[in-house]
Parts: sequence; structure tokens; C-alpha cells
Amino acid sequence: MSLADDPPEATQTRRFLGRGRHLRRLLLFLLATAIAYSGTSAATPSPDFQAWLSDLRTEALARGTSAATLDTALSDIVPIPRVIELDRRQPEFTLSFDEYLTRVVSERRVRLGRRLLAENGRLLDAIAEQYRVQPRFIVALWGIETDFGRLTGGYPVVDSLATLAFDGRRSTFFRQELLIALQILDEGHIGVDDMKGSWAGAMGQVQFMPSSFQRFAVDYDGDGRRDIWSSRADALASAANYLANSGWRSDQTWGRPVRLPRDFDHALVGRDAVRPLSEWQALGVHRADGRRLPRSELSASLIQPGGPGGPTFLVYDNYRTLLKWNRSDYFATAVGTLADRIRA
Repeated sequence: MSLADDPPEATQTRRFLGRGRHLRRLLLFLLATAIAYSGTSAATPSPDFQAWLSDLRTEALARGTSAATLDTALSDIVPIPRVIELDRRQPEFTLSFDEYLTRVVSERRVRLGRRLLAENGRLLDAIAEQYRVQPRFIVALWGIETDFGRLTGGYPVVDSLATLAFDGRRSTFFRQELLIALQILDEGHIGVDDMKGSWAGAMGQVQFMPSSFQRFAVDYDGDGRRDIWSSRADALASAANYLANSGWRSDQTWGRPVRLPRDFDHALVGRDAVRPLSEWQALGVHRADGRRLPRSELSASLIQPGGPGGPTFLVYDNYRTLLKWNRSDYFATAVGTLADRIRA
């Protein structure tokens, strides 16, 4: 699941960035530097942001980004204090699996997902035919990532990525993402002012990082731009393309909730234990309602996202593909659960 935004503070940041007054920008930069380097030795000087930006510009030019795009995208930007604060103080994940699933797969989201699945049936069927991904999974990802395009993030992506790249904690990763973001702007897919996303740089209705955009975003509506921000067709087809190129199989589902026998060997729980369904059946694993598992040699693993004693799921290769999107068992299970409920 993408990192959460803070809309009121994002709005405040946009106001600061838009006023262009030198003194305000200087104060904002000094505050950002103080937050970024709090706790470090006072004898260690902080890098000069303008020198860093000049070096970045040189690298971007060498990679083929035009000077005109760089002039527009990099002029007057400064680190955003809130972005550094969020990166430094990400709260530990304290929700239980049941709490998470109740929140993410809410009744409201299920109802809305069913309605949007029906309303966009023709589009989704065409995407499914081309990319071989079932529509309900595309809609489930759309719903969990941005509440079906409602919460796409309000942070300026270039400014956020520059903040994180300059900060130094994960500079290599975010510098590469920033360079790709500049290439996306140079290709004309989105304007600088419209390139908004999460504080960490995830963009659009499906929350792609720039590198994911570069690899998987598609121009499905044929207007010459890969617009995952405002084009529903581009966003949904891009999500399908991501799954298709990550190993998705349209002839399989993601998994199913199951029931374990009382004497079950819990050492077999985990993604590393892969067995055909027939073997799980022989070990006493049944569907959650007590029925037998399907007669199949399909390979599967048992997982318990909430830990021992919690809900148990038998998951297939498509589940592992969902983990390539987000490496969280909570997330992948929620996508599968929401997809199943949308279909029902």
C-alpha cells in the first residue's frame, strides 16, 4: 500500500513553493536542513543544495533531458521539511491484520468497487483481453492504492524526490527516481505543476514510482501521453500491464481462506513451503467453509498474515506477483480479498 499523505500540509507546501519570495524560500531551506541533519555532529557541514542541484542538472542533461525541461522543473525548488519529517518518523505499523483488513476492505469500498467494475465494464474487459488480467484485480488495486483515484497525493513529485535525494539517507534510490521523473516530464506525459503524488514520490491513480512508470505505464487511450493521473484508461491499463509483466496468470486466482486441522504441523506455514493442492488436502487443509480443496496440482503455500492462530490463506503464484507490487502480506491479502468481494 502507498505511503499516506497529509493533504492540509501538502496544500501549505504548495503555497510556500508558489509565492517565490527569496526570504521565505531561504527560511524553508534552513528549516529543512535542520530537520534533515538533526542529531548529526555540528562539525559536519551540510551539503550545499544549490551545488547538489547543479550536479544533478549536469547528470540529467547527460541522460538526455532537455535544458528547457530542467529550467522549468528545477527552478526555485528547495527541500520540503514535511517530507523529511515523514521519512524520518514513519510510525511503526501497529494495526493487527484484522484491523487492517477491516479498514482497507471496508463495506463502502466493496460497494464502490462493484459499482465501478460495472460502470467501467467495457473498458476493463478490453484491458483484460489485452493484458490477461481479471478486471476485479485491477479494480481492487485501484481501490486500495488511491480509493479509486480519490486520494492520489498532493505533494509536488520533483520537489519531494529532490528532498529525499538530497537528504542522504536513501539518496541513491531517490536520485534515480528523480532523474526518471525529469525524463517523464521531458517526454510530455505530464506538466510539472500537475505531477503530484505521495510525499515519497508515488504518482497517479495507481501510485507508480517514476521507475515503475517508466517500465509499465501505457498510453491506452492513444492521446500520445501516459497519463496515470487523469486518464482512467491509462491508469487501469498501466496497472494491468504491471501485473502482466510481473508474472500474472489469468487462469488462476490469488488464493483462498482455509481451515487447518487441529494437529497441523505449523512449520509448514510460510511462503517457502510450496506443495500442490492435492498434498495440502491430504494434510487435512480444507476451504474455510469446510469443503474440500479443488482437485488440482496447482502449487500453493500457506500464510498467516496476522501470525500463528490468525486467519490462514492458501496462496498461489498470483499472490507472489502481488508481492512484487508491494512486499507486504497484509497488502497482497487485502487486494485478493477485495477482488473476491467485488466479484461476489
